[in-house]
Amino acid sequence: MNQHDPGALYSNHLAELTRRADAALARGGFEHLVIPSGTLHYQAFDDRDYPYAVNPLFKTWLPLTRLPNSWIIHTPGKRPTLVYHQPFDYWHAVPAAPSGWWVEHFDIHIIRKPEEALALLPKDAARCAIIGEPHSALGAFVPNNPPAVINYLDWYRAYKTPYEIALMRQAQEMAVRGHRAAEAAFRSGASEFAIHMAYCGAVGQDANDLPYGNIVALNEHAAVLHYTDLGRTAPQPLRSFLIDAGASALGYASDLTRTYAAAGNDEFQALIDAVDAAQQRMCAAVRSGFDYKQLHVDAHLSLMGILKDFGVITVSPEAALATGVSAAFFPHGIGHLLGAQVHDVAGFAASDAGGRVEPPAGHPYLRLTRTLQPGMVVTIEPGLYFIDMLLDEVKQAGNAASINWDRVDFFRPYGGIRIEDNVLCTEGEADNLTRPVFAAAE
Repeated sequence: MNQHDPGALYSNHLAELTRRADAALARGGFEHLVIPSGTLHYQAFDDRDYPYAVNPLFKTWLPLTRLPNSWIIHTPGKRPTLVYHQPFDYWHAVPAAPSGWWVEHFDIHIIRKPEEALALLPKDAARCAIIGEPHSALGAFVPNNPPAVINYLDWYRAYKTPYEIALMRQAQEMAVRGHRAAEAAFRSGASEFAIHMAYCGAVGQDANDLPYGNIVALNEHAAVLHYTDLGRTAPQPLRSFLIDAGASALGYASDLTRTYAAAGNDEFQALIDAVDAAQQRMCAAVRSGFDYKQLHVDAHLSLMGILKDFGVITVSPEAALATGVSAAFFPHGIGHLLGAQVHDVAGFAASDAGGRVEPPAGHPYLRLTRTLQPGMVVTIEPGLYFIDMLLDEVKQAGNAASINWDRVDFFRPYGGIRIEDNVLCTEGEADNLTRPVFAAAE
């Protein structure tokens, strides 16, 4: 079996989803799992719809991301059913007839109108676990999202099957093509908007296809963690470039970040190199049984060690962490789960029955608090930023002496640094999905 061909891996993937669904239904006391693909949202006072986003659970079962008004029905002991909406429509392109390596695994019924699904759904909606958004409701089939079922399914979505990993590897390759094109555009002096367009062209995806909005930030804009304004004119002088951008392969995401210094900005380049080296050590720390919360705390200490070496802070890394100074420079989490969603579900789950494991005190933006296990794919994305409002809070808290403000003034025009790879936890050493693809591209 080809370990990188999703078609060859799909049968086993579907068998695993079936096993999980059976267990979840038994736990919740339901007879059927019903998954609507979702419907279109329309803008107020207009007939224009917002970009369609498929139900993420739907696309874990099927490699279909543009199929509104469709349904998957799973009943234990039976083949899954797909109600496939293919309308008669001359205003819009409609989904092609079902085809591909997945069709043999489903009983497929084509409908022309959404309401025709009612005759194909189970007879009693009360016996169904219906997983989706409220707007997916059709007649009595209103998403009920029973917690016992949701908690179980979400917990195990963290453990990626070989099929899912193969798609995520494809998403890495696509994103790296985009990152290489974006760096070339930056080196040529392009604007943020032009860099973004170069990225999309290289990946072959636009805003409706990408897993999240591209963050393309030049100079001080890199200090805005989710900067998406995309200036049309390149700043002068050009000092730095941060890009956080991924790609989607049949609904599965990659999420990569790189930071570059313009030619001649050697000290900022040295800071990038130090963060990059530390980030690779953090990636290597991904191990089965390792507490992700500890990885986050260790990242703070490592990054503060870098700032101490560069003369930005005057206290020890431990003191910077204890007083909250480190959070001013590294305000977000070390990363999150990744899969069919960029910030994949159940990052805080205590078990497959639910519950919540809180982030460490003082670190509210960490999105993953679970213990790492084989099959989990996580992002590792340390960052250092020079954000005025957070630095002002350091002063207000009485910790101004912990910072060399002249050094802050030197680095402020560069905005910040973030380096992000996607890492698969295995039974042994970490499998960095990102670095080998960049190395091959170079």
